[in-house]
Formats: sequence, C-alpha cells, structure tokens
Amino acid sequence: MDIRFLSQELVIGFFFLFIIINIVGRKIINQITPFTFIASIVLSEILGNALYDDKVGTFYIIYSMTLWGGLLFIVELMGRKSLLFRGLIQGKPSALIQNGIVNRNELRKCRMNINQLQSLLRQSETFSIREVAYCYLEPNGSISVLKKPKYQKTTQEDLNLAEKTAHVPVTLIRDGQVLWNELGDLGYNKTWLNEQLKEKNITDYKDVFIAEWLEGDGLFLQLYENNT
Repeated sequence: MDIRFLSQELVIGFFFLFIIINIVGRKIINQITPFTFIASIVLSEILGNALYDDKVGTFYIIYSMTLWGGLLFIVELMGRKSLLFRGLIQGKPSALIQNGIVNRNELRKCRMNINQLQSLLRQSETFSIREVAYCYLEPNGSISVLKKPKYQKTTQEDLNLAEKTAHVPVTLIRDGQVLWNELGDLGYNKTWLNEQLKEKNITDYKDVFIAEWLEGDGLFLQLYENNT
C-alpha cells in the first residue's frame, strides 16, 4: 500500500470521525445503550477495514462514514422527538429490587440470576442485599442502587461512635439450595441453620430464595412467596 495514500485516508478518516462524534453526540463513546455500543463498533469497523483495503478509495470512506453518521443522527433526533421511539431504541431501567425485595420476574426478563445480581451489587460497593431499598438495571448494563436509610453512607466521626470491625455478609442459601461450604467456613452446621430458620418460622430451606448471614446483624432472607 502506498504510504501517501494511507496517510491521506487516515487524515480524512480522523477528521470525519471527529465530526460525526460531535454531531451525533459524545454519548456514543460512553455507550449509554446497547444501540450506541453496537453503533460505535460498526463505525470503527467501517473506518478500520477501509483503511487497509486497497480497493476502497477515499470516496468510499467519506461516503460510508457520512451515511452511517447520518443514520445515527436521524436515530438520535427521532429519539429526542418521540418517546415511543426512544423507548424502543434506548430501552428503560428494570427494577431488580423494590422496597428491599428482589423482583424475580424482572431477573428472569433480564436473563439474570441471583449470583449475577450479587456480583453487580458488590461492584457498586454494596455487599449485602439487606442494604438495598431499590436497585435498577440501566440500559447500558450498569446498576443504580438506593440503599435503605440506615445503610446510607455516614462516617464514624459524624456519629461520634467507636470504630467497629467490618464483616462481609455470607450467602448461606441461594435459589433454595444450602451452600454448605460457606456454612462450614463460618463454623456452623445444619442444626444451627435449622434453628435460625425456625426463629423466622421457616421449616424448609427450599422455601428460601436468598439468605445471608452478617455477623452482628443476623440472618437476612427472602422467601420465594415474597415475589413469584
């Protein structure tokens, strides 16, 4: 490939990419929705593949990027003008936890399980479901968490309290199955677990959707009957 021809295509591609991003909107870089994520990938592929294909001239680079950028602009414009179209393209947040209760229907719709929800919560510095009042899965796959008032951030200095040892909550029951290894790591056994469940008027652990143990705060659980 001629170095002068490649340089010309690179310069033109660079400036067209700069123009498209500024016209369409910088949110295409943030990939706010699945659509903008795919659109940004296709845009980069159009430019990348064209640069190293000898059969693709400068005109075709300009034409393809202009056409794709124009389509993106039209979609963004329609999204601002029409709420219905915006909902189809951008989607809407899904309430995974409402009033402290895990919404299993929404989990199924989002093709998620309780393990994945717990992982996302930990990435948001929330280590126990008991702390969450509301949790929304955003269109870009991230989550937004509103904690219960007593778990919202304060410092020991604010309350003039003595510093306490931090404990990590441990999941003991998930999807009606006891996690025996985790139970053993805590130094407890089946008898202890049955006693804890009995205090909550639960006779069968298979009725429990999720159960967490936190030292100093006891057992937090949700039954299947709370949300079907």
